[in-house]
Amino acid sequence: AGGDPPAQPPGPGAFDLGAQRERWAAFQERHRLSCEEAARLLLDAYEYRGLVKHTGGCHCGAVRFEVWASADLHVFNCNCSICTKKQNRHFIVPASRFKLLKGADNLTTYTFNTHCAQHTFCKTCGVQSFYTPRSNPDGYGIAPHCLDDGTVQTIVTEDINGKEWEKAVKEHKTIRDMSKP
Repeated sequence: AGGDPPAQPPGPGAFDLGAQRERWAAFQERHRLSCEEAARLLLDAYEYRGLVKHTGGCHCGAVRFEVWASADLHVFNCNCSICTKKQNRHFIVPASRFKLLKGADNLTTYTFNTHCAQHTFCKTCGVQSFYTPRSNPDGYGIAPHCLDDGTVQTIVTEDINGKEWEKAVKEHKTIRDMSKP
């Protein structure tokens, strides 16, 4: 009764690639990727289908981030008091599509009125490259002019009447859902 021992199930954190094992190993070797890096590429490609990875940050480079969004951006031009003063134009993404790469210790936050919006900016250069908008406190408002060159195809700008914020957000059909994955 010789023969091969029964197959052992994969250990914790491992998974059986079956017939894809050689293909996976060749992919990792060809692109010089660790297993984790290759898995991240696969997951990103699946979870963020139709989106591109934009990178960006502040002027001095102390704050850097990446964000998955369309190459065709829908940007809001708000006329509320702070957006007018800062010339804040932004597009909104879910928090799950945003990653701060560096500079958390170099950010400071300004709030006012309802204190729901978190206006974050770099302590060194003063640039707000992203913030937490009042309309979507579970997401991020990203300044398209703080993105690195090469990933944005088009920008469509929509004016929003932030001077009458409650009315504008109530009447807008999609703004509250923009931070939903």
